[in-house]
Formats: sequence, C-alpha cells, structure tokens
Amino acid sequence: MSRKYFGTDGIRGRVGEFPITPDFMLKLGWAAGMAFRKQGHCRVLVGKDTRISGYMFESALEAGLSAAGADVMLLGPMPTPAIAYLTRTFHAEAGIVISASHNPHDDNGIKFFSGNGTKLPDEVELMIEELLDQPMSVVESSKLGKVSRINDAAGRYIEFCKSSVPSSTDFAGLKLVVDCAHGATYKVAPSVFRELGADVTVLSAQPDGLNINENCGSTHIESLQAAVLVGHADLGIAFDGDGDRVLMVDHTGAIVDGDELLFIIARDLQNRGKLQGGVVGTLMSNLGLELALRDLDIPFARAKVGDRYVMAELLEREWQLGGENSGHVVCCNHTTTGDAIIAALQVLMALKRRGETLAQARQTIRKCPQVLINVRYGAGSGDPLENPAVQDASAKVTEAMAGRGRVLLRKSGTEPLVRVMVEGDDENQVRGHAEALAKVVAEVCA
Repeated sequence: MSRKYFGTDGIRGRVGEFPITPDFMLKLGWAAGMAFRKQGHCRVLVGKDTRISGYMFESALEAGLSAAGADVMLLGPMPTPAIAYLTRTFHAEAGIVISASHNPHDDNGIKFFSGNGTKLPDEVELMIEELLDQPMSVVESSKLGKVSRINDAAGRYIEFCKSSVPSSTDFAGLKLVVDCAHGATYKVAPSVFRELGADVTVLSAQPDGLNINENCGSTHIESLQAAVLVGHADLGIAFDGDGDRVLMVDHTGAIVDGDELLFIIARDLQNRGKLQGGVVGTLMSNLGLELALRDLDIPFARAKVGDRYVMAELLEREWQLGGENSGHVVCCNHTTTGDAIIAALQVLMALKRRGETLAQARQTIRKCPQVLINVRYGAGSGDPLENPAVQDASAKVTEAMAGRGRVLLRKSGTEPLVRVMVEGDDENQVRGHAEALAKVVAEVCA
C-alpha cells in the first residue's frame, strides 16, 4: 500500500514543518476519530513522551477527536508500550502516542495502536489518509466527544510490568543503574525495579521538554557506562525517549545490544520449555545471533527492519519472541508490542535463574564484526538505492566478501538516511568495505 503520510512507524518529522504542525494534528485527530467511529463506539487514549511540543499536539489532537465525536482519555507522559497496554485494558478503539522515540526534542510524531494493542491494520491507515484529504466537519454539539484524564495510568502500568515476572521475584542485592533518557520512562521504570527489591541509581530522569535523548539513553550510552563502573553496579539499563527500546551495560562497562538480549531471553525460555517456535530478528540482526541460536536448535527468521515487521512475522509464524539489535524486543507471551521495561525484566530473571552475570551470559554469542554508516540524503536525490553506481559498488563489495559476509543497504523509515551495513569475519576488511560503499552513496546523494 502506498502511504502519503504514514511511514513504517507512524508519522514523524521536524516540529513546525509539515506534517508535524498543529493544524495538521487537528485534522489528523478528526480523521482518526472519523475512521475509528466507523467501527463502532469510539473511545481513544492519548499519551505522549516528555518533549515540549507534546503539549501543543495533545491539544490539537484532542480538539480534532472531539470534533469527530470521539471520547478522549488523556494519559500524560507514558511509555509507548504502556499506551498499547492501557488501550486494551480500557477497551478503547485506539491509542495514540505523541512521540519521536529516540529522536531529539525538535522532532515529534504520531503512532497509533489498534484496540488490541497492536499497530493499525493497513486498511485503517489508508482510511485515515483518505479522510485527511477531505474537508473537516464537526458533529452536532450533543455528539461532541468528551475528554477525561486517567490519573492512575502510571500505577496501572507499573503493576502490569511487575506481573510479567513471578510474584515471588525479589531482586534484593542487585545493584542497577537505570538511564531514562529524560523520557517517558522517567517515573515508572525506577519504580518497577525498586518495588521488585533492586538497589537503583537513576540517571537522566529530569525532563524539561528539551533534553529528551540528549547525550543520554540508549542512543548515547557513555554516561551509563561510566556510572556503572564508578558505582560498581551489577549492570546498567538504558531506555530511549518513549520506552520501547532497551540496551544494557554489563559490570565491565561493555554494551549489550538487542541481539544479545534476545539470545539471553530465548535461551531462558527454551530451558524452561516455554519457547514457542523460534526467534524473529531483522535484516540488521548480527550473524552471530543466528549462529548462537542454531547451536541451541532454535529456529531464526529475519524480517524487514522495523518493529511492525517483526510483529507481523511473529504473528504469521505464531512465535512469541523477536526484536532488533537497536533494542526493540517483543515478548508476545507478555505484551503486544516492543516493551523496554518488560524486556529488561525478562533478562534480569534469566540471569537470576542461571546465577550468571550479564557479562557471562553474553559470552555465548560470538558476534561478527558489523559496521553501520548512516548517509543523509535530500529530497532531490531520488532513490539512492536505485542508482546504478550504488548498485554496482554494492555488488563489488559482496563479491569481495567471497561468501564470508553480507551487505545491506536500506533507507530509514523514520529519517532521510541511507543505512550502509557490512558484516563479515574480518573487522578491518568490513570497515574498509563499509566506508568505501558509504562514500559512493554520499557522492550520489550530494
């Protein structure tokens, strides 16, 4: 389906530039309200992360939804997966998340969840897009949507996260450092781990609307590494701005990415006889993950990059565990979307059951050297991936790897970037090939 506004993960862009403007959000709220109303009584939950523009867009969406006759329930700052969960528990027709995830504060975006807490079906997105191109109308006054606020949203979600581990769980003696990226997890994440008994040091939990993801969180993990070492912590946990990504740092300061976290969870589920099927990764998943799972006779499948594609593959195969090396981890036996807090809890439980440190658990995966270079392109560059020079350069690198590695070129679904990835068994060779290929892409995009 060709989308005019929706990307792979909702609608995202720079604040003040179309479509991330108040007038578009007003119309989007109306279009969404009209689309959901066609499916019956309409109640829509709206949550956001901590970036300053969230207030503006929350008000615009609220007005548009009300104009369409949709009742609105406001959650305030809440992690993206919390909104998916609460949409289900309140039996709402949809949930709306105002967030640009791991992007800086001057970006923002909109993500939708269906009533069952999953990404919207294509046909509903298409209906919303069609309505966006129609004149906006307002229902009669007696049918305008009402607006209320859910004051206990945080408490509900905290209890939900805790319910993903056995009620007897006690992390007493476990020393954690948790980096909340000045984002949507800043209240709930520390509470979850503390209520389960852990000794928690919290970083980057003072959002001011402008500092979300700024030199902190899962995209800037250096401060967490330093805090783990200085505080002699057992491990560190880094979230992104909206709480659907998680990375970790072991006690030595080494970064543990989404591939390694997936393996730790998968091995634990298999050991307990609770792994249904196999594991879904993406085209970016390290070859080392695939080989480590193969050694355990755990099937592995690759989806396109993006958590919606991971989820689609899981549903099709009726498997329950998947994710991306960036830290999106989906545990379908607990929830319906990538949830950073729940994924972190599953890792902690896996370590506790085996009596291992995070550093020990990750040793089983021998990751292949993988170099990723982002190349920015402009609107007038055309499709860099269709350029003959880029295709020729990619083919030459693939040939030079002689079956001992792989090349992946793809466009980001959320930013104007071409991601150049080369993976193989020789780090120097891999880096050289990646830099040479990225140079060709940059010349084409110039």
